Amino acid sequence: MATKITIDPLTRIEGHMKIEATVEKGTVRDAQCSGTLFRGFEIILRGRDPRDAQRITQRVCGVCPAVHATASTLNLDSAFGIADRIPQNGRILRNLVLGSNYLQSHILHFYHLAALDFVDVVSCKDYSGKDSELISVRDFIGRGELSPFVPRYEGDYRFDKETNRTLVKHYLTAFEMRRLSHEMLTLFGGKMPHNASVVPGGISEHPTVDKVTGFFWRLKKIKEFIDETYIPDIVAVAKTYPDYLEIGRGPGNFLCYGAFDLDGGSADYSKRKRLFQQGAVEGMKTLAPLDTDSITESVCHSWYDGPDKTHPSEQETVPNARKKSGYSWIRSPRYDDKVYEVGPLARWVVSYFAGNKEVKGLLDGALKELGADLGSLNSVAGRHLARALDAKVVADNMAKWVLELKPGDPVCAVYDIPSEASGMGVVDGPRGALGHWIQIEDARIKRYQLVVPTTWNASPKDEKGRPGPMEHSLIGTKVKDEKNPYELVRIARSFDPCLACSVHTISVRGDRLGSGRVS
Repeated sequence: MATKITIDPLTRIEGHMKIEATVEKGTVRDAQCSGTLFRGFEIILRGRDPRDAQRITQRVCGVCPAVHATASTLNLDSAFGIADRIPQNGRILRNLVLGSNYLQSHILHFYHLAALDFVDVVSCKDYSGKDSELISVRDFIGRGELSPFVPRYEGDYRFDKETNRTLVKHYLTAFEMRRLSHEMLTLFGGKMPHNASVVPGGISEHPTVDKVTGFFWRLKKIKEFIDETYIPDIVAVAKTYPDYLEIGRGPGNFLCYGAFDLDGGSADYSKRKRLFQQGAVEGMKTLAPLDTDSITESVCHSWYDGPDKTHPSEQETVPNARKKSGYSWIRSPRYDDKVYEVGPLARWVVSYFAGNKEVKGLLDGALKELGADLGSLNSVAGRHLARALDAKVVADNMAKWVLELKPGDPVCAVYDIPSEASGMGVVDGPRGALGHWIQIEDARIKRYQLVVPTTWNASPKDEKGRPGPMEHSLIGTKVKDEKNPYELVRIARSFDPCLACSVHTISVRGDRLGSGRVS
């Protein structure tokens, strides 16, 4: 007899998400992933000045706003006809702003969201050792107060107590690394979240010797943390939980838009030279060039009205919360009429098949140490490994880029806002492929569409009944205890889902700033 497991809300992610899994004889036979909050940024942007887009779309997410700033400005560069005229300083500074956000997002995901699936914090609560490096652990959780770490799903914690204590120490150190990442971003972005400097044509901030120096020494500390702590911790998890190199397999198709422009070259972003290459890999076999015309969205099982298999540039956002066939506020993107996963894993698979020497060397070395093959990447542990290696490559290249800045040189191109135009901006963010599309009429936004990474990964079934990548990875999973389905949350969190986290405002005194009613 089949039973249904409902996880609502799924915690330790950004936003609001529900998972329903139908389990029969201990195995997941079907799964549904639901985004449970409507955002509607496409509607908010209608009728506005196009230059509002890179400000407003950053409010989609307080964790990864820089990639929305990047995609939006690429979109406007395209529409304004200046995509191939970005000054070198502007290009580099955009990369540094985006890269800073990458680093804090990756560190956040593992240590503060996913690691607690594998690290037993409770085992550290009675720690009373005198090791000065672990005093922070004792002070943090040694007082008997374990919130917010409990309640939790229990079981399957495999590290010994001392390793757990060390990993909790790293959990705390990771806060400092994230702070440094935010500080780096603010040096060239003005503030975090929601930088003020990334604009059409380049960037509004000028590099100085002091800012370059401040950026570089912060980055040096983060690089040391990635090399000496983050990657070794990921390897330790993969070795201690080797079965998670098999659990959580997605559809096996991987899509990447490319990230970090290495020159101001082609106005066609699908062909632009980037640190991580663009393309699609189907079935871990061959690389195909990126074709943005092959992107479509289905709304068959989403709470929207409209036709299926529509290109984002032609998509309209028409919400319908009472749609009987819907079960998610997320649409179902498909590429070449197939289900594709996006994210660090997809980025690394595509770059590996594209012959990226840096990616290939690091990945081959890590897989050799784990005694795993390339196919093992399509898993929970594989996603975590790809993300950690991603952080290393980004940080290493940022250390080179910041020294290429030339104080006094231009940072932004001059442009005019066209009365009528259309544009597209595609780039890989920390969580994967992000696309923005715009149509301008009378110098105002007529249509604006976003297809974000979690829209790909957490998508509901499409018009052909095919599950999205996260749903696919849940189906077939063995569940040991239906009342304690830790396997399912580990799989879901490996995708680092980000749904409608938006931004919330609070008063330090706890004053009520406003209220709303949802019916």
